[in-house]
Amino acid sequence: MSGTSLDGVDALLVDFGAASPVIRASHHQTYAPDLQTALLELSHASHPELHGLAQLDVALGELYAVTVQTLLTRARTDAKAIAAIGCHGQTVRHHPHGIPPYTLQLGDPNIIAERTGITTVADFRRRDIAAGGQGAPLVPAFHAAMFRHPERTRVILNLGGIANITVLPQNIRQTVTGFDTGPANVLLDGWVARHCGTAYDAGGRWASGGTQLPALLERLLADVYFTQAPPKSTGRERFNLEWVEAQLDGTEDPQDVQATLLELTARSVTQAIAIHAESAEEILVGGGGAYNSALMQRLALHLAPRIVHSTAAYGVEPQAVEAMAFAWLAQQTLRGEPGNLPAVTGARRPVILGGIYRA
Repeated sequence: MSGTSLDGVDALLVDFGAASPVIRASHHQTYAPDLQTALLELSHASHPELHGLAQLDVALGELYAVTVQTLLTRARTDAKAIAAIGCHGQTVRHHPHGIPPYTLQLGDPNIIAERTGITTVADFRRRDIAAGGQGAPLVPAFHAAMFRHPERTRVILNLGGIANITVLPQNIRQTVTGFDTGPANVLLDGWVARHCGTAYDAGGRWASGGTQLPALLERLLADVYFTQAPPKSTGRERFNLEWVEAQLDGTEDPQDVQATLLELTARSVTQAIAIHAESAEEILVGGGGAYNSALMQRLALHLAPRIVHSTAAYGVEPQAVEAMAFAWLAQQTLRGEPGNLPAVTGARRPVILGGIYRA
């Protein structure tokens, strides 16, 4: 227990086996002065960052609960028929290389469980980080369960905000690997929103009307992340519009920049597959980027003669893959089975992911 006094931690070893609880041992651990000062500052009622963070945590929890209730109404399914909700939450900071490493997803699972009456599994990433991993990517274990083929090596490519690959060797004895390759939609969406006022570049049409800028592409691809050995993961903290702007000289046409950013995604993914999945015969693409026909065309060109398909050809709509993965991961948690792959995240061992919030 750590109380409002902020003086430290009280720990007890309590035996409940007797008629009344018996304290077998106790220890008080005093806070170091710098930790105590930081906690005092953070707990101040006027601290804007913490107040805003807590409000968003609650707001997202409420939104997720309403989303589940709407889904069940549309499906004409009673909440009592649902074993669990697997909620990834909204990542607001992913910092696996920091000291200490951490990741943070918002969306209070207590609210979700309380509003829906359904057991909720959440906070999947931090246990992997506690075990020495990067907390990402987590979907490769699901990819292996869903898409592995006994006769050919496959790569599952997710084109979300960040692109990541899972390499599924045809030999069941070979290790499944995977990592974040770099930006997918995060830069494309941000740039088109700034210059066209739309949430995304539908079909990649705006990018298709631009001309790639080879010098800019070369500067972007020179980022050390692209040649860094896995395990590795990344996010908005690294790949954002400020990162792009740092490589511009101010004379570029915005549409040409969009074309170059699309090519950046295609080239960085292709480079990762060439190095880490040379024997792959099929590329199955999920995530919102699978609907960007211009991006899919560039990938097909660069990855030839490999076959590039949407996951829809295998029964799962691209936009559904990751949400389905976290339903699967919730099932793993409830079964008491690991959900991470140490070869992917860099964790010391397989661990059970997430916390369970009972209905």
